[in-house]
Amino acid sequence: MVSWFGARDADFVRRLTALVPDTIVVPSVGGEHPVWEHLLASVRAPIDDAARWRGPIVPAASLADDGRRALRAAGWDGRARLLVVHPGAGGAAKRWPAEGFAAVLERLVSERALVAAIHQGPADAAAVRALRARFRGPAMVLDEPSLPSLAGVLVCATAYLGNDSGVSHLAAAVGTPAVVLFIRDALAWQSWASHVQSVVVSTASPEPGDLDRVVRTTRGLVGERCDGTPSG
Repeated sequence: MVSWFGARDADFVRRLTALVPDTIVVPSVGGEHPVWEHLLASVRAPIDDAARWRGPIVPAASLADDGRRALRAAGWDGRARLLVVHPGAGGAAKRWPAEGFAAVLERLVSERALVAAIHQGPADAAAVRALRARFRGPAMVLDEPSLPSLAGVLVCATAYLGNDSGVSHLAAAVGTPAVVLFIRDALAWQSWASHVQSVVVSTASPEPGDLDRVVRTTRGLVGERCDGTPSG
């Protein structure tokens, strides 16, 4: 048994290890190391062989089918390249301002011949409303798809842009090229996946330097336009 909960509660540790003597009890975070490295080390996985742990899962074909159905229901033609955007997050301190997401979409959607697909989860209505109020270009809104459908949507996406959130980690898990926005104090939680780019931003206000970094990083992921015009 491995517990990443309760390591600082001596009574919890004593009682759990009395029930299961070989239990490993460690904190969920590990100092200066990325959380994923700490968690691997806690189960004695070889960090020097970490590349084998950093690949995405291989989703079942039915998952992608679920995603295509959800996208078609939202208006996708089945051919256009998708930039999936998740403007929400579990805490307000982790949410980049809607103005930032809107500015990224304004720069990239037409420039890179993309279709914006904005994901709205159960707690994201306010964040999505704020984004739609500021981005007046065409966009699909995926309103609370099931988790399998959302995973399938992400499989179909050309790229993903979102805050530090469970949805961003899902994008990483299924192999979607992704830009994930972090406040500096939470950077330890950045993804283990080599196809995910982490960008540190201020969530208090949309800083011009942050916007330039997010645009540049996302542009690098979406690459060429459908007509072959190279990124630059």
